[in-house]
Amino acid sequence: MNTAEKQSGGLGKDIIIYLCLLGMAGLQIVLAYTGSAGEGLFARLLVVAAVQALVAVLFFMHLSSERRSLVVFIAVFTLFVLATMQYGWTDSFRMINGAPFAH
Repeated sequence: MNTAEKQSGGLGKDIIIYLCLLGMAGLQIVLAYTGSAGEGLFARLLVVAAVQALVAVLFFMHLSSERRSLVVFIAVFTLFVLATMQYGWTDSFRMINGAPFAH
């Protein structure tokens, strides 16, 4: 990182992003207490949380200044890991309830 890149970002940009993240967290609280319930509320909160996580990853992990191919690779790899982690849930239910048709 050269001197021009250090001067263009600075602490001001980080503070603005941090305040935006705080605002999104406040929006989640407001949405949660509006009285809505069910799938609509879940979808709205999930969208806000996804945007909040994207902003945090792009700016605080400095992925916004990386090549697009690296960012796409990291996103696909992360989704793959999360999907493969979900594979174990069925086995945990089997451990609780026992093997079906075993009796």
